[in-house]
Amino acid sequence: METERLRPTVTQREQWEVEAKVSDIYQLFSSVPHHAQTIMSELRRDKHLDFVTKGLGRLGPSYCVLDANRPWLCYWILHSIALLGDSVDSELENNSIDFLNRCQDPCGGYAGGPGQIPHLATTYGAVNSLLTLGGQRALSSINRDNMRTFMLRMKQPSGAFRMHDAGEIDVRACYTAISVASVLKILDYELVQNVGDYILSCQTYEGGIAGEPGSEAHGGYTFCGLAAMILINESDRLDLPSLINWVAFRQGVECGFQGRANKLVDGCYSFWQGGVFALIRRLHSLIDQQLRPSEVGEGNLTSGNIKTAASSTLSKQVCGLELTSSDDDETSHFGGGELSDIGYYFVKGRAELEPLFHSIALQQYILLCSQVQEGGFRDKPGKHRDYYHTCYCLCGLSVCQYSWSKLADSSPLPRSLFGPYSNLLEPIHPLYNIVLDKYEEAHDFFSRS
Repeated sequence: METERLRPTVTQREQWEVEAKVSDIYQLFSSVPHHAQTIMSELRRDKHLDFVTKGLGRLGPSYCVLDANRPWLCYWILHSIALLGDSVDSELENNSIDFLNRCQDPCGGYAGGPGQIPHLATTYGAVNSLLTLGGQRALSSINRDNMRTFMLRMKQPSGAFRMHDAGEIDVRACYTAISVASVLKILDYELVQNVGDYILSCQTYEGGIAGEPGSEAHGGYTFCGLAAMILINESDRLDLPSLINWVAFRQGVECGFQGRANKLVDGCYSFWQGGVFALIRRLHSLIDQQLRPSEVGEGNLTSGNIKTAASSTLSKQVCGLELTSSDDDETSHFGGGELSDIGYYFVKGRAELEPLFHSIALQQYILLCSQVQEGGFRDKPGKHRDYYHTCYCLCGLSVCQYSWSKLADSSPLPRSLFGPYSNLLEPIHPLYNIVLDKYEEAHDFFSRS
């Protein structure tokens, strides 16, 4: 009976195996001379570009299972190329635009492939792909009127969104809809009505955000929920201190992030969890307000008091800029702009908070444990490279590199980087996960349209 009680679980064995593999890599790194450490910690930029660019032209038969995710593949690859500071040639660019046009449904939104039904997730992938390509042809190919019609059709009485006709309802659907509407400048009161109520119902007792009410907090949904709440100007309704606490404890002994409590580390959460901190850094005034002792209950700080204080005014501070809204208004005004301009002003504000995670340690995990020397990135040691993990490991790496920068487009100091300064990637807009200059081009384009 005693032996039975001490027998490790499957989860424990898997965790120990990962820790052992990661430990071997770190011990090897610490034992080699400095010049060898520099080589080991170098971003294999050319190898990564070669890996992803080939994938944009032709994929192997193993990718048949992703036939309904082809705009996602475009996004993962094109975004990776942009993060690495490069672009595709004119033939690949035109082919990509033509393909995504064939995925655009006549009634709005983008499908996972030509002839399939439109889906909010692949709509997000398609739109971000076109924004990453940039230029008149790519940006003007998006039918914004039909897009809004599609999104209204996906809108539910609860305030949430459905992924597709008769599809699932979750926080991911809310984020993809709100993100696309915001970046295309079609976001309005009708689209955002009651979205905040649904997302708030998904924040768990742990502090993170679940995919739907009653489920477990998850890194991807936490990013989606927080980003969506910022874009609709309702992030003050969340319990931000407990959210920070939950995300901070997802960085493990391997130096990378896990997606949920008691799960293995995974390179993709370098962005899904690390990206949360990129957002939190610009919510300092709201966090200060929630951490300030409440006048209720003799100064005792409780979750209920936080939410009461946060909801007591319709005048809100985001990034030090005043945003006032009214339940009777069709749009909210932020710095004199529309609801869709929140994302623009958000990234223009100063990030006053220092990073609340170990950014150098996370870069170490990405470059030493997730990077494949032949090109591409993987989940963890022992796994195979793929385009999804390549994209989100690079996104996480970018978030880390700029995590000490006060301004989104300012060059980071060398001490902010693990490895040589040549590892530096392009900065991203943390709300949309688009390279910053690509976002600004799109914002200017749709502001004139």
